[in-house]
Amino acid sequence: MSAGAIVSLVAIVLVAVVSAVIGSVGHRTRLTSDFLVASRSVPSRLNASAISGEYLSAASFLGIAGLILIDGVDALWYAVGYTAGYLALLLFVAAPLRRSGAYTVPDFADARLASPALRRVCAGVVILICWLYLLPQLQGAGLTVGVVTGMPDWVGSAAAGAIVLATVAGGGMRSVTFVQAFQYWFKLTALAVPVVVGALIWLGDGHTFGRGEPPEFREPTTVSVTTPVTLDVRLSVDVTARGTVDGQPVDGPVRWVAGSSHDVGEGTELEFAAGEPVPVTSGAPADDETWLRPFATAGEHQLLATYSLILATFLGTMGLPHVLGRFYTNSDGRAARRSAVLVLAMLGGFYVMVTMMGVLSRVYTPQLLVTGRSDAAVLLLPTAMLGSDVLGVVIGGLVAAGAWAAFLSTASGLLVSLASVVSTDVLPRRGSMTARFPLATVLAGVPPTIVALVPTGLNFAEAVALVFAVAASTFCPLLILGIWWRGLTDVGAIAGVLVGGVVSTTAVVAALAGLDPLVAGVGGSWAEVLLHRPAIVSVPLAFLTMIVLSRLTRPRRPIDVDQVLLRLHAPERLGLMRDRLDDRS
Repeated sequence: MSAGAIVSLVAIVLVAVVSAVIGSVGHRTRLTSDFLVASRSVPSRLNASAISGEYLSAASFLGIAGLILIDGVDALWYAVGYTAGYLALLLFVAAPLRRSGAYTVPDFADARLASPALRRVCAGVVILICWLYLLPQLQGAGLTVGVVTGMPDWVGSAAAGAIVLATVAGGGMRSVTFVQAFQYWFKLTALAVPVVVGALIWLGDGHTFGRGEPPEFREPTTVSVTTPVTLDVRLSVDVTARGTVDGQPVDGPVRWVAGSSHDVGEGTELEFAAGEPVPVTSGAPADDETWLRPFATAGEHQLLATYSLILATFLGTMGLPHVLGRFYTNSDGRAARRSAVLVLAMLGGFYVMVTMMGVLSRVYTPQLLVTGRSDAAVLLLPTAMLGSDVLGVVIGGLVAAGAWAAFLSTASGLLVSLASVVSTDVLPRRGSMTARFPLATVLAGVPPTIVALVPTGLNFAEAVALVFAVAASTFCPLLILGIWWRGLTDVGAIAGVLVGGVVSTTAVVAALAGLDPLVAGVGGSWAEVLLHRPAIVSVPLAFLTMIVLSRLTRPRRPIDVDQVLLRLHAPERLGLMRDRLDDRS
């Protein structure tokens, strides 16, 4: 194992140990409110750091930079959407949700519509969303360990799962609050340091993107193709290939002429000399000038795909159980709003760093344009810029540890949401929460950990965008209409959640099954685009279903709807806010 791998592995272990030590304060938890909502006593600034820590996941730390490396400015919609989602949550949901006195999404549904059936449906959707969201987090941990140490990816996934299970089971929400706050500032630092160093190196190089040429290999490079790929050649390139190219066995030098495309088989090795132009995966911008222009390589339905992505990311945030769960920990609605405002600033600063990492990767890790394994860009960038000397190895270890902090913080928040629902809506309410919550944590966390050991091949940002579509199609309509429309009924809510969930989940299942090539917008029919980006259909369909069926079942409106809505919207000083927690356990 190289010195760089040893340093990175030590850094990963250290951040895991520090997180566990910080989380040990949660072992003082005794009450239900300690486990589920940290006794609703988390200050706004601390809560904002914790929210940012758990929200900035594998998709943000690794996936967005990788998409910017390949797609350029078109990939910025991910960062914009993930941030703007908090603006929608601030305006429509944060304060009323806290005033409801609920501590999970199913509990809010029960408080608003008094329907056990709706509560069970919401509990199922929470489990679905959290399990789907946990997969890229745990696989991201595996990728990080695999890239920096050479060990199998499943080792990192299993280790991350075990650490998160131990942290959450011991202290619940109180425990992970301090851990997530620490992890936000740590991973921001892990990005800021290489960005500052890389920007100085880049300015010294004098590289510009305003040219109609592809990136160049800065040194002799050997690329191993792990999955079959089609490469587009912008300028003629000489390459030594060993393996299968265009369906034929090759072992020696070949010349790919400008404007050609070539199918490269799994297991093929490609050797490029320094200064050779970089071929890119089919459909990606082939030169830097095109990379800088929006929709430069757009297919026939790229605009449709973009609008659907925007809808999913803007509205999906307010439907994510682990994000909503953090707002339950504020002392009141005003504090919840303050937390949301601070989160907007924190996310903005983080995504500026991620964007710069993607830009620098275009210059210093061009080999990833050949393999398409763009999620590794952030991890490989420090040594690509600085070499294997002390500074490059140390910064590489810092970035690897920051990536692990991203996985652990988001996975912890997701597991708390899962365990909260399992302990209150799945397990029998016998015994104290101190006994039920650890069992619920294990039951909730083991299945996704096992599934994460099997690679899916999805880009992390793409996988999370699909989960956002599910959240936007289920809980977003329920919360918006439940908070702002007195006409919502339990029948309408159940039908809307189920319709939106089924339509959006179909896309996720198709992607995991390999039926969706994740190239919608580059080509393909409108039906393929909607399979890849379902939110533009599933979200309006969920809203429409809830409204129409609620109007058809008007007599089922709760008789206390006006009182409930008054409690959601009245200022706290009136004293109407009521806590639904039962701390007798």
